[in-house]
Amino acid sequence: MSVRPNTNLGSPRGDGLQPAAYTSHFVEAGGLRLHYQDYGTANRPPLLCLHGGAAHGHWFDFIAPGFTRDYYVIALDQRGHGDSAWANPPEYSYERYAADLAEVVEKLDLRDFVLVGHSMGGTVSLEYAARYPGRVGRLVIVDSTLQMTLDRVAALRNVGSRQGSSYATKDEFVARYRLRPAGTLATPAVIRHLAENGARQSPDGRWRHKFDRNVYATRETTDGLPRWNHIRIPALLVKAERSQRISPQVYAEVKARCPHAELAEVAHSDHHVTLDNPSGFVRAVKRFLTSQ
Repeated sequence: MSVRPNTNLGSPRGDGLQPAAYTSHFVEAGGLRLHYQDYGTANRPPLLCLHGGAAHGHWFDFIAPGFTRDYYVIALDQRGHGDSAWANPPEYSYERYAADLAEVVEKLDLRDFVLVGHSMGGTVSLEYAARYPGRVGRLVIVDSTLQMTLDRVAALRNVGSRQGSSYATKDEFVARYRLRPAGTLATPAVIRHLAENGARQSPDGRWRHKFDRNVYATRETTDGLPRWNHIRIPALLVKAERSQRISPQVYAEVKARCPHAELAEVAHSDHHVTLDNPSGFVRAVKRFLTSQ
């Protein structure tokens, strides 16, 4: 069965968008201090964003301005990422991430909220929506791998088990910073913004990525497709034009389990959709939200 997306939205790169202003806050979940960015519109319906593996909440800085007029937008740094605490001993299962999210949602008293998850964050969002129904109102899964194979897990564990690079200065870190996977269409200014917010100085004086490499070293296989059997709320899969993570076959599998799930393809984007084409992403998601 071949299923084609019903939209192809957006113009290249979303030129002109600037990163949104925000304030930093912390909340405890799973015994850890987790950081989140509040984009300043708390009197509106909530929209919570979850980043992918080895990323951080700033992946949403360029799309937040497109939603803040209508939504209270926040972006959570998941455990082991960004300015959130690392788990010691390492505990980075999808179930644990989803349980963290359930605690955060309760403590922030979010109700009937929109949940937007990119890549690994999409898998966590799906896990949360299936396991903890009742508070999330609409679900947006962005270019996520819904079936984590043994080969993919082995590759990630290999990366995570190696010692990461370190840099003498933050400027060197920023200059050497690259997005993975490669192929992004994000502008140099966008990538620099991520780099400047993705570095931390270690006790030895060297600069390193903020994320815990055990996030990858302890990665497990997962099959997210059965989770779709439990999704009763409006749901959107966002496919990047140049990515094959959400293939026609994958979408057909999702539709077989969740017939009301919709699909939107964002033009001029690869895996890092919110960076490659922020304005196209905003249009795709807003079209979904306003149609519900």
